[in-house]
Amino acid sequence: MRIKYMIPIVFFVALVIIEKENRIISRVSDKLNLKQTPQTPLQAGVFSHLSLKHNFSFPTLKDFMVMKQRLENYSEHQEVVKKVRKHVLLLATTRTGSSFVGEFFNQQGDNMFYLFEPLWHVEKMLTLDTGGTNATASAKAYRDVLQQLFLCDFSLLESFIDPLPVNHITTSLFRRESSSSLCEESVCSPVIKGIFERYRCKIRRCGPLNLTMASESCVKKAHRVIKSVRVRQLENLRPLAEDPRLDIRFIQLVRDPRAVLASRMVAFAAKYKSWKQWALGGDRPLDEDEVKKLKGNCDNIRLSAEVGLRQPPWLRSRYMLVRYEDIARFPMRKATEMFRFSGIPLTPQVKAWILKNTQVSKEISGVYSTQKNSSEQVEKWRFSLPFKIAQVVQRACGPTLKLFGYKFVSSEKMLTDKSISLIEDKVFSV
Repeated sequence: MRIKYMIPIVFFVALVIIEKENRIISRVSDKLNLKQTPQTPLQAGVFSHLSLKHNFSFPTLKDFMVMKQRLENYSEHQEVVKKVRKHVLLLATTRTGSSFVGEFFNQQGDNMFYLFEPLWHVEKMLTLDTGGTNATASAKAYRDVLQQLFLCDFSLLESFIDPLPVNHITTSLFRRESSSSLCEESVCSPVIKGIFERYRCKIRRCGPLNLTMASESCVKKAHRVIKSVRVRQLENLRPLAEDPRLDIRFIQLVRDPRAVLASRMVAFAAKYKSWKQWALGGDRPLDEDEVKKLKGNCDNIRLSAEVGLRQPPWLRSRYMLVRYEDIARFPMRKATEMFRFSGIPLTPQVKAWILKNTQVSKEISGVYSTQKNSSEQVEKWRFSLPFKIAQVVQRACGPTLKLFGYKFVSSEKMLTDKSISLIEDKVFSV
């Protein structure tokens, strides 16, 4: 009698395990099969004719054989789940050191598919005659393009490239040479005489970029990282975090707003000409619209960080805040933390690149260079930004400075005093 009742019990336990395993396989399949969607129904298993609410039909020998095979493979499927691809979005604004930090991931090796500012094309296409963009339209476009790119689908991005690619081939992808993935041998098409590509590869001679080949290469990579300075609000990216096909992490890179403005005044001199004239005692007052724009940028950065640090359920264990100043002072330590958070191995190539590129001469370190004497960069802005402008930034971006742990300066003497650090020791929880 005991054996008679034990068979259904054992079978019930096995069925529960198999159903759990089915769900795991379904989730893995969602991540690996680009055509599948979150709405794809769970396929009925070999025991679909049974119901847990009613009496079991006695299993056949074939049922038991299938069950045995699945149980043997159960641990193997669990390992597959652990090894799913990692997706990382590096969020920043211009002049925060994002190209430098993005290069950490670009140097990871053969298992990395890294894209440098693909949203440049989207922003350019959506820019209005006034010079701005429609915030709602651009936010949706950025989100959708990013989602498709993380799935190795370039078709939506293609629609924003000008001129439009022909047969998925383009000579116009912005900063192609900054993505090693797009210049490796498997993506390097033959050179075509007479065809000019502005952002051509530097590590080897390649023809125009074939986006189909890029997509095929992307699918084979274990990790995918995208760097962007164009996303305004982290909240807009919630669908990416909730997409079961993605295992995404968001790293938000921030920098002292005073340092950012000082850097922009050098890199985009014509655009910030009025700031310089005002600081030097010009007759014209500072444009209030410029101050409002500065405040808006600071507020966007702060609001995104507040959402991330609050760790809502959709962002739990998916958000990391990093200050550029900490990376500049402790590059290897912060790189280790970022890679550990991302679930991506920190390879010897990355370590070697960091050691080589964080201690370079002034001759090599240019405005757009990824080679920096990084510890020097932290304080450099304090000796080029007029105190008058520092005060304007502090008034416009006060809450942002406080959140990220940057000290206010009360005088020109304090601003240029090297013995006073303007960076508070602050730990941001992950």
